[in-house]
Amino acid sequence: MHLDWSALGEVTAVSIGVTVAVVVVFALGVLGLARHEGARENPAGASALGVVQAGLCFLACAAVVAYGIYLIVPQFH
Repeated sequence: MHLDWSALGEVTAVSIGVTVAVVVVFALGVLGLARHEGARENPAGASALGVVQAGLCFLACAAVVAYGIYLIVPQFH
């Protein structure tokens, strides 16, 4: 049995990188929701910007999850 250690390392690095990126994008979405809630308490804040930021971030996270499911399930190919 032969293991291609460089390919295994590459897959590991990409997996860790994508995981960190998705967590950061999700955290930015939560930050956008927090800004929206903060703008409710302080009407001078930019409420719409927080909602747009959260929506885009959560949409990006959903797209990554959908792509991962597409890659795993063979009936989608």
